[in-house]
Order: sequence, then structure tokens, then C-alpha cells
Amino acid sequence: MELGGEVVGLRAGGKATADLTSEEPRTGLRPLRHSKSGKSLTQSLWLNNNVLADLKDFRHVVSLLLEHPENLAWIDLSFNDLISIDPVLTTFFNLSVLYLHGNSIQRLGEVNKLAVLPRLRSLTLHGNPIEEEKGYRQYVLCTLPRITTFDFSGVTKADRTTAEVWKRMNIKPKKLRIKQNTL
Repeated sequence: MELGGEVVGLRAGGKATADLTSEEPRTGLRPLRHSKSGKSLTQSLWLNNNVLADLKDFRHVVSLLLEHPENLAWIDLSFNDLISIDPVLTTFFNLSVLYLHGNSIQRLGEVNKLAVLPRLRSLTLHGNPIEEEKGYRQYVLCTLPRITTFDFSGVTKADRTTAEVWKRMNIKPKKLRIKQNTL
């Protein structure tokens, strides 16, 4: 997928996303284009190799950096100190690539938050403690059936079949409660 080619890559000096507004973007393969207002014209944001522990004020910071934050399609938050998947990421409905590898995400259930992203096709989570949980790959593939690349590996038909079998064996369906009318 073509994302416009230009990338805003920032190295945060501190541990907060607010620190990003004062940083100069790293140079990429192509020069970064800017709008008349001075904001970046890109659909990609690379915040990898920082020490971000949370994404507090992330939406606000993105709106300060990008001319069209609603078009954000690629976020690289790899090699930070994130312990969970912040719900703010689910507000970027055009997100198709999300890199979260090399963080400290501990609960496999955090992946559930990403199920609302209709265009998410590529996700990385390896190098997080959740990778050690039994059924890690199958759980992610069941929870996010639209992704085509997971941990830099293509998702095959065999992967999907294995994930479905795993789901039937390990995830109990929610019981339907019959609403009783009170007379």
C-alpha cells in the first residue's frame, strides 16, 4: 500500500508523547512535505526506538504534527516501554499498519481493543511478554481476522484454519441470556 512515501519519524527526548512536538523529524528517503500551516503531509508516523511509557495526549500531539491526522495509516511504536495497547490507537480508523513489537505488553486480551479497526492489515507484537502466552498467534488471528501480516509473516489459509480450531477448543462462547418478562 502506498502511504505517500513521506514519514514523520521522531525521537522523543523524554518519556512523554508531548515531548514529540519539540523534536525535529528524522530524515527519510524522501523529503517531508508540509502544508501552508507548517504541519506534515503524511500518513505515517514512526515513533520507534524511544522510551514512551504511555500515549497520554497522543491524539492531540498527532493533530499538532499532521495536517490530516484522520488519514493516519501507519504507526510504528516499536521498541518503546508501552505496557498496554492504548485505546487512542483505535480512534485512527484508517490505520492499516501498526508496529508494537519490542514493548512490554503483558496481557493478551489487550489485542481485543484493535478489533474495531476496519482497515488494520499488518500488526507486530513479537518481543512483548504476551508472545510467551500459549496460543499467542492463534488468539491474535482469531481476534483480528482481517490482518494479512502478523509479526512480519504472511497469514496463510493454514494459519486461519489452525486459529479457528484453536478458538473452538479454547474460547468458550458467551452464553445467551434469555430475557424473562416479569408479570
